[in-house]
Amino acid sequence: MIRVLLADDETMIRAGVRAILATDPGIEVVAEAGDGHQAVELAREHRPDVVLLDIRMPRLDGLGAAEELRAVLPGAAVVMLTTFSEDAYIARALGSGVSGFLLKSGDPRELIAGVRAVAGGGAALSPDVARRVIDTLGGERFTRAAEARARLEPLTGREREVVALLGAGLSNQEIADRMYVVEGTVKAHVSAVLSRLGLRNRVQLAVLAHEAGAVPGDAGA
Repeated sequence: MIRVLLADDETMIRAGVRAILATDPGIEVVAEAGDGHQAVELAREHRPDVVLLDIRMPRLDGLGAAEELRAVLPGAAVVMLTTFSEDAYIARALGSGVSGFLLKSGDPRELIAGVRAVAGGGAALSPDVARRVIDTLGGERFTRAAEARARLEPLTGREREVVALLGAGLSNQEIADRMYVVEGTVKAHVSAVLSRLGLRNRVQLAVLAHEAGAVPGDAGA
């Protein structure tokens, strides 16, 4: 069972997200918070596997709460819930230890898949958010795409396959099943790629995969 803490200052948003997650018998919302401070305190108490944070909240926003959660509950995966109007927040959060970004208005199946992906050690990055992030980072798109492809070029074929599947939102176990290897092999590939490319986390790697056009079906590059 994947234990989830949900934090959003809008009651209706929380109700909607909770209802979506309730359709998956393997996910349980163990607590809800209306602001960042409350989210951190409830995380101490309930020890969730995944924390879904509204990126903008009173008292302590999602970015501040994510920083505190890294110290309080380093084993939990943190996912930011965002809207199209919050690109600047997303750009700021890219360098943090969050495990993903999902749109509040996105497909419900994307929310469930994202929770499962980060709980399994993957990254959750909505394709729509990925495109917005790439645009927000600035620079000429074709130039950035060429640079991203050049960065991935030295990787082995297996490593590039892992990067593409991670960018598509698969968990470590799902990637392992797709590639017919054990989960530990996937983890080792991801760690090696992050180190070689000088990236801090899986979300940055997922963004790079989208920039390079390496994600199947991605039209963002």
